[in-house]
Amino acid sequence: MSDQCPVFAHFLGFGGVASAMILSTIGAAYGTAKSGVGISGLATFKPELVMKSLIPIIMSGILAVYGLVVSVLIAGSLSPSEPYSLFAGCTHLAAGLACGGSGLAAGLAIGKAGDAFVRAYVYQSRVYVESNGVDLPYKIQIRWNASHLDFCRSRGGLYISNKILTTLQVLGLYGLIVALILNTRISGDECSA
Repeated sequence: MSDQCPVFAHFLGFGGVASAMILSTIGAAYGTAKSGVGISGLATFKPELVMKSLIPIIMSGILAVYGLVVSVLIAGSLSPSEPYSLFAGCTHLAAGLACGGSGLAAGLAIGKAGDAFVRAYVYQSRVYVESNGVDLPYKIQIRWNASHLDFCRSRGGLYISNKILTTLQVLGLYGLIVALILNTRISGDECSA
């Protein structure tokens, strides 16, 4: 083992595998659980709307898939019989943290927004209707009120639809893209010098 390929470099790579999978799964689990609470409340009042309100749960689950993809790519580079450089270990750790951290943040945001959307969906079934860029006749205004979101129907409020959930989903996708770019920066011949 040389200075460029220490024995602990594999540990950093495995840290990237673990952080990508664990953090993105925590985000997905939180998003699913938080939105699921709202869907459970929705099912009490309007059970016919349950299937239409599963969008936040599906979007949260996709975040765990992002972490799985990055974990599998990093784990494919790790082998006890092949040399593994410190650069590769640090790069894989950074890739795992980028994907996992963005998945965690996106999951937290999707959970909060998804729960709010589902609760608003009980009162106004048109919240989730796509409008192809045209504002809906009813809008929902969100005001921060101490510890919870207070919903008010108004004509001039903040327009909520699936577009916000999609934007939050893209936050997790950014981490996946950065992790894939970082993974391509490793040539594999750093230890041969």
